[in-house]
Amino acid sequence: MPQVFKIGSYLVYFWSNESKPLEPIHVHVAEGVPSERATKIWITQKGKCLVCNNNSNIPSRKLKIIMDIIEARNSEICKKWISYFGEIKFYC
Repeated sequence: MPQVFKIGSYLVYFWSNESKPLEPIHVHVAEGVPSERATKIWITQKGKCLVCNNNSNIPSRKLKIIMDIIEARNSEICKKWISYFGEIKFYC
């Protein structure tokens, strides 16, 4: 799993096999280690975040902080996505 960055004990990462056709840009967030039950967050074309699911049950206050950081670093995430997957499309 390509790690994008860490926020405290939370990993922000991509799955290396994001299916064909490639899904719109998003990150997974899990505490400690990557997990199939990770929280999935879409990144919009305007650099905002939308929670697809909170499968890892991140408390709402912590999730808000994580999303604020993801929004602040959205251009870095987009560059890493393109570098890793070779293309990008947005959920909205």
